[in-house]
Amino acid sequence: MARLTGTRPVATRRWGCAAAFLLLLFTVQAAQKADFSGDSTAATINHSLTLLQRLQELLQNGNGSDSVLRVRSAASDEPKVFHTHQLLLSLQSEVFESLLHNQSVVTLYEPPETAALFEKFIRYLYCGGVSILLHQAIPMHQLASKYRVWGLQRGVAEYMRTHLASESSQGHVVGWYHYAVRVGDAALQESCLQFLAWNLSAVLGSAEWGSVSVELLLLLLERSDLVLHSELELYTAVESWLSRRQPEAPVAERVLRAIRYPMIAPSQLFRLQAQSAVLARHRGAVQDLLFQAFQFHAASPLHFAKYFDVNCSMFLPRNYLAPSWGSQWVITNPARDDRSTSFQTQLGPSSHDSGKRVTWNVLFSPRWLPVSLRPVYSDSVAGAIQPVRIEDGRPRLVITPAMSSPDFAGVSFQKTVLVGVRQQGRVLVKHAYSFHQSSDEAADFLVHADLQKRTSEYLIDNSLHLHIIIKPVYHSLIKVKK
Repeated sequence: MARLTGTRPVATRRWGCAAAFLLLLFTVQAAQKADFSGDSTAATINHSLTLLQRLQELLQNGNGSDSVLRVRSAASDEPKVFHTHQLLLSLQSEVFESLLHNQSVVTLYEPPETAALFEKFIRYLYCGGVSILLHQAIPMHQLASKYRVWGLQRGVAEYMRTHLASESSQGHVVGWYHYAVRVGDAALQESCLQFLAWNLSAVLGSAEWGSVSVELLLLLLERSDLVLHSELELYTAVESWLSRRQPEAPVAERVLRAIRYPMIAPSQLFRLQAQSAVLARHRGAVQDLLFQAFQFHAASPLHFAKYFDVNCSMFLPRNYLAPSWGSQWVITNPARDDRSTSFQTQLGPSSHDSGKRVTWNVLFSPRWLPVSLRPVYSDSVAGAIQPVRIEDGRPRLVITPAMSSPDFAGVSFQKTVLVGVRQQGRVLVKHAYSFHQSSDEAADFLVHADLQKRTSEYLIDNSLHLHIIIKPVYHSLIKVKK
């Protein structure tokens, strides 16, 4: 809320400032509207930088000021005073237009974090540009929203969406997600959630993990596209979160029941039962899930699938980075020519299949041509071939098993390809592509990538960093009547 004090401004000073500003605008606009139709002597004379410099001087020196903003904060006894110009503030903000109507002095009350950025905010209103840091994004967005400066609000939101991967000492994505929920920014909320899911390992070991809300934690735990080393890593992080936050028993039990215990090896499950204080405290709430997990590992998958629904999320692997689930592949100069590689994965998450391996062959082609674009002979000119440009091709990745086996019965394989970079020992995922179970390739793989450019966002030091994950999925073959 603003408290309005002071006297009516002097009209001649106000309109003098307005006239000067409008004269500068009209000068630039007149130059930019030069008619280029057939006149080779026409040119644009652009002094917009000079205009911006003069506007900055207006704010800095207070020349021709006709209004004063006094910004008070609980962090300081003395208000910050800004000598401003009503016309410029009103052009950018309908809130300021209302506040400054027939008033020359306005007192504003701001929290310390927004008060600290108020000078930057006012400078934006004069010059149309502002530089911010990660920790300044939320308070700047709050100022833009409070005073209805919609262009700045959209700009800060876009800054946040494009700087999710930026490094900060305390982390920022979790805070940005919670803020997006509070203000109802669905696009920013989804961007943060996706980043957290694809880079969860980096978040689990950071300071911001403890600030994750119950709602956000449950949203993450229900996702199958989480990227992390193993389900055990996720359990350990959840245990740490529960020990720190100490939620009520129903919340803790709901969180623990979202862990996919069949994806944890029996030896590790035994150790958790013996050593985990959290699991001991809530054993009754998850005892059925632990018993089911041991049954899953003890029986053959085909036999287990006769009695239990293995098509539920509990038996679906997430995107695990452990070697038994896939392999990294760094392709240097990926625009150059076709490449191939091979690797092995465990047949399935069940201990019954722990000794069985599947060999996978992978082919990468940077300029594969769809059938519709492949060269064909023309009937009109004998022997002529339709011209084909290199840029007509698109990247292609094909993943196929090297052999078939009776052991594959009841198992299908989902493939996921992560595209990203490894920084300071953590994986940062930029893009993820998932294959349909019946397909050997993703139709949209790198469809928008320009691998010819060294500056492509898909490349790190002119290399394509891939992590290929194979997710075995068991299927119920026989329904048993209960």
